[in-house]
Amino acid sequence: MQEAIVRFKSRFWPDHLLGEILSKRWTETAIPVIVLLIVGFALSRSIDGFLSPVALADQARQAGEIGFIVLGLSLVVIVGGIDLSVGSMFALCDFCALFCLNILGLPIPIVIIATIACGALLGAVNGLLIGYMRLRAFITTLITLIIYRSAYDLLLVDYSNRIAASFPDFPAWNFIGGGDVLGVPSVAVAYIVVAIFGHLFLTRLRPGWHITAIGGSRRSAYNSGIAVRRTIALCYVASGALTAIGALFFAARLGTVGGDVGIGLEVTVLTAVVLGGISLGGGKGSVAKALVGTLIVLLVTNGLTTLSVRGGFQRMTLAAILLVAAIIDIRWLKNRMRIISKVYVTPAYNFLPPPPPTEIGAGGPFEQNDKLRDVSLIGLGRIEAPEDVILDRHDNLYAGSRHGDIIRFFAPDYEKMEVFAHIGGQPLGMAFDKHDNLYCCIGGMGLYRISPDRKVEKATDETNRSLLSVNDDSRLRLADDLDIAPDGRIFFSEATTRYEMHEWPVEGHEARGNGRIVCYDPNKGTTRTVLRGLKFPNGICVASDGQSILFAETFRCSVSRYWFDGPKAGKVEMVLDNLPGYPDNINLASDGNYWLAIVGMRCPALDLAWRMPGFRNRMAKRLPLDEWLFPNINTGCVVKFNEKGEILESFWDLHGANHPMITSMREHRGHLYLGGIANNRIGRYKLANADPDFVQYDKRWGRA
Repeated sequence: MQEAIVRFKSRFWPDHLLGEILSKRWTETAIPVIVLLIVGFALSRSIDGFLSPVALADQARQAGEIGFIVLGLSLVVIVGGIDLSVGSMFALCDFCALFCLNILGLPIPIVIIATIACGALLGAVNGLLIGYMRLRAFITTLITLIIYRSAYDLLLVDYSNRIAASFPDFPAWNFIGGGDVLGVPSVAVAYIVVAIFGHLFLTRLRPGWHITAIGGSRRSAYNSGIAVRRTIALCYVASGALTAIGALFFAARLGTVGGDVGIGLEVTVLTAVVLGGISLGGGKGSVAKALVGTLIVLLVTNGLTTLSVRGGFQRMTLAAILLVAAIIDIRWLKNRMRIISKVYVTPAYNFLPPPPPTEIGAGGPFEQNDKLRDVSLIGLGRIEAPEDVILDRHDNLYAGSRHGDIIRFFAPDYEKMEVFAHIGGQPLGMAFDKHDNLYCCIGGMGLYRISPDRKVEKATDETNRSLLSVNDDSRLRLADDLDIAPDGRIFFSEATTRYEMHEWPVEGHEARGNGRIVCYDPNKGTTRTVLRGLKFPNGICVASDGQSILFAETFRCSVSRYWFDGPKAGKVEMVLDNLPGYPDNINLASDGNYWLAIVGMRCPALDLAWRMPGFRNRMAKRLPLDEWLFPNINTGCVVKFNEKGEILESFWDLHGANHPMITSMREHRGHLYLGGIANNRIGRYKLANADPDFVQYDKRWGRA
């Protein structure tokens, strides 16, 4: 009964779902959105007509004007700075627009250009001092706040009356200040356009990534070759230009240069930035957060004004909100990852029946032997982590390296070696197509193709997303092993959709079923997921019928068969169940049967831990990774089996002298070649009674 409860809880209790949700960046925006909805609902219930169409249109105009300034300041905060001079810059740009129009009588386009140039110039002063001269942003912008405000006050003495006495009547100017497009205020339309561009800029373009990188770690960004000083300076220039755009719409709407223009605006805008969830520490932020923060501040300000709250109390309220938001920002950022770490890794119940006997003298197909004791070694000490091995039709041997290379050993003695291709990630499973292109699964990168002339090309790095997945599972995180069907379709396994390449032990520790089988069709250029919910799927081999694949689930200790064509298309059947170890790669044998690598052996303690999710969860939180319970990977093993699930032969290296860990094997011309991701060598074993002319892909493609 207790075990049934554990099984039910590990399957349906939503702690892993909570971990997924909290890990998403959109959850950082969700809290401000909830606050916005609460504020809007409360004010609409307290004030009649607060959200009427007329009131919403007026608020949209104000939101657009303030929103431009918030966007500019958000950019500065994301890059790791602060700008307290935006209120004074706003006032000077407002004066510039009205001076150019009312006093100089310049055309509207020139007024627009001059105003934006004025804001950019004022921002450039901050950018020069902070970006290039490396002055402190807080004190620098505090000083420029005073200078800009003083300049504005001096200009008012000379020109305020002349500006106030002018009443220009230009349709274009009136459209800027009070026009609309299909009922939407012109300033709101302009803001939407700029906001969309800003979103694409921050999330899709390299300069936007540079800004985020600098805010996250200025030193690391510099070491990565990013132009840190120039990028920071340009962010202040952009902030000044966006502030000028907001001031331009304000000037066109009200046409005033009063002494209170821009007073306290820096507090309002900074409050909007922090309320939206943009971190004051830099490195995190988005346009959506800036928009939400703007709307919250605007609703609060307009609500207090409608309720006849005096200006001093309004600013005090905003200051109090800013203080609370800053505290939440700091505390949330400090504790968010701690909360996620407690609920994200959620081991599942994984029942494995007692394994079949393997002891010497116990009998049975898995009885241990020492057949691999005399394996000859290739590339000893010259290659690291050859997870998979493969041979071409000219008998040359290929294997991946943890340094991101595919190494080629030349026949016949395999003494001479070279870097066949440099890819950059960890090469895993490999297969040749009929045109001698070498396809390779690259951990963390996807499926890649290396042509015979060594040109490296990406085949695919994403597939269709699951409609019910909270996690964005369209990106391929751990493409593992592959094989190619007779019609050219490539089937490959992805061990996990939640964790990255270096985190694979955590996925195995969970045993939750986050893996899948993916099909890439090079003829159509399409990628689709064909099977989901697998427990660390690993080895893939197209069966001899050409209509199905065999695939291993490492942490289910099983091999299954999936039909992708024919009368059984879509069906899955078990072939091998309850193996004594954890299966890895699968490949064809010359007699029509199959080879299977067993990467590690089961033990009673780990079998018991699979049924105790709570224990494994505590182990993950309290012990370093190298002290977790783990399979015995010091005893290499390869078995041969048929499609009926019968074990025909087994090969062991009991003392782990030659191959302590075996992740792959490939039969070629009477020999079995062995790979291991934890080894520094490739093994070569002479098979008895094997076809000396067998070349796996020559047979598949019908080549003599």
